[in-house]
Amino acid sequence: METNEVLESDDVFAGPEIAGPIPTQVLASGPDFPTQNNQRFIVALIHGARKQIKITTPYFMPDEPMLQALQTAVLRGVDVHLVVSEIGDQVLVSLAQRSYYEELLEAGVKVHLYRKNFLHAKFLTIDDSLGLVGTSNMDIRSFVLNAEHIPVIHDPGMTSRLQAEQQRYIADCLSLDLQQWQQRPLRIKLVEHMARLLSPLL
Repeated sequence: METNEVLESDDVFAGPEIAGPIPTQVLASGPDFPTQNNQRFIVALIHGARKQIKITTPYFMPDEPMLQALQTAVLRGVDVHLVVSEIGDQVLVSLAQRSYYEELLEAGVKVHLYRKNFLHAKFLTIDDSLGLVGTSNMDIRSFVLNAEHIPVIHDPGMTSRLQAEQQRYIADCLSLDLQQWQQRPLRIKLVEHMARLLSPLL
């Protein structure tokens, strides 16, 4: 990327070697991929889901296409879960992230706050057949600014193992209730929404 030199030699990138029974592909995204590969692919997967979506991520600041995809998924009967950490490691990011919860809950997305410690796992399962595990968070920084890689796993067995891990997290979560969440103090709501204005920079 720095030298504008394309490395296409087989000596540098040999063909993939089949070493196991689970089909997996790696999706790269970052500043040298102007089409925002991860964001577009994940939004497309959400639109294609038929039964269940479970997103586990430490940082969740969706853009408008992702919000609409999640809302539309709920409207067509998909069971949508978001598992995030209740404990944040960055104050502004945590406040901005919390500003999205009410909108998601109103749409019918189930929001779970992991309470045991800071949850840094980053993976996504779609229905019973597809799992994504990698470095990408669900935020604009990961989709546009950072160099990220996501292995896409096309295997029901592995997806089932990922879903079991998500259920283990949910067992240690506080699952948000819309009415209770709406009753948090007005000053907290104002601070959260002010932080949300900075979300493209976080």
